[in-house]
Amino acid sequence: MSNGFTTTILHSDLASPIEHFSVHKPMHVAAAFGYEDARDLAKVFKGEMPGYSYGRQGNPTTTALEAKISKMEDGIATATFSTGMAAIAAAFIALLRAGDHVVSSSFLFGNTNSLFGTLNTLGCDISFVDATDVQNVARALRPSTRLVFVETIANPRTQIADLARIGELCAERGLLYVVDNTMTSPYLYRPKKHRAGLVINSLTKCIAGHGNALGGAVTDTGLFDWTRFSNIYDNYKNVPPAQWGMQQIRKKGLRDVGSTLAAEPAHRIATGAETLALRMDRACANALQLARFLAAHPKVTRVYYPGLDNHPQHAFAMEHFKACGALMSIELADGIDCFDFLNRLQLVISSSHLGDNRTLAIPVAHTIFWEMGPQRRAEMGIADSLIRLSIGIEDLDDLIGDFRQALA
Repeated sequence: MSNGFTTTILHSDLASPIEHFSVHKPMHVAAAFGYEDARDLAKVFKGEMPGYSYGRQGNPTTTALEAKISKMEDGIATATFSTGMAAIAAAFIALLRAGDHVVSSSFLFGNTNSLFGTLNTLGCDISFVDATDVQNVARALRPSTRLVFVETIANPRTQIADLARIGELCAERGLLYVVDNTMTSPYLYRPKKHRAGLVINSLTKCIAGHGNALGGAVTDTGLFDWTRFSNIYDNYKNVPPAQWGMQQIRKKGLRDVGSTLAAEPAHRIATGAETLALRMDRACANALQLARFLAAHPKVTRVYYPGLDNHPQHAFAMEHFKACGALMSIELADGIDCFDFLNRLQLVISSSHLGDNRTLAIPVAHTIFWEMGPQRRAEMGIADSLIRLSIGIEDLDDLIGDFRQALA
């Protein structure tokens, strides 16, 4: 019997025995693991038997969460990290070398953009393209291109990459296709269906949902042929080829860097994930109705939300996603100060987070995208008046009422 999304996540822990008949895997906070037979300890280090060697490389609590994420993304393996940015950094540090080339969407989360700048100084060349059209990606490819990276829905202007056709292009060229699924979550969209080899999620956002834990994940979908990837080190080929990529990410990106997800946030994320579908249904429904209200308001000049018919990639959203997400951005009419507007909101919280149960708002150009400078912001279409909204699960009438009074 094949169970649905929520049923599968709810009963994931029970797939293997749990001590004391608990329905949750418990928190294992130990940093060290002891073995009665020292030979077993050596076998664990060599990968000859399952087990745990040191807390920096994982523990039973993170293993249980990784099993959940793999089921969510229909993947073969997942590695978890202390944050979403740690997951992205681990994947690139582990898999890229000096002289490699990456094609990336130009519509990127600010910290990811900053990370790519660092990789550039270390000898990796990054080409930023408008990934809403696959032809832009195709034109940027080179013999040295190792992978293509996109986000599903861009933060904050909500551009949607040409996900299906980029996946086809990467499959034809034998390139690793890496998709950041944070803005949609595995409930709204599975990048595997469009041939992504690796899927990245910031677990802090929609999957955890409650704004009380940081975490990130890299999932191998099992679709990419790692024997075609020239950057796998020989000493990580002691497992079947399908596991080469994740083996290297765990060794070079997790073990060596030390960006470990601790047991307590892993446990919080795992329990938060159980209600992902319920929360996303409510937040997405709220977002669509609020977007329609704001689009009709005379003091709002632009609303960027894929669920609106006039969104440039509305057709992509309808084709690929279960719903259009809970992220949107707005621009206010001339003469309205964005800070004054935000201060008038009573329910909505001024915060840099997103994917929370609560509705959050932030002036983008003055905060999370300030560091990249006015030229790069202009290239990304980020106006000084742009406000990003992450819509929560409040009662819809209360949300609309708050925006109505703040705009009045």
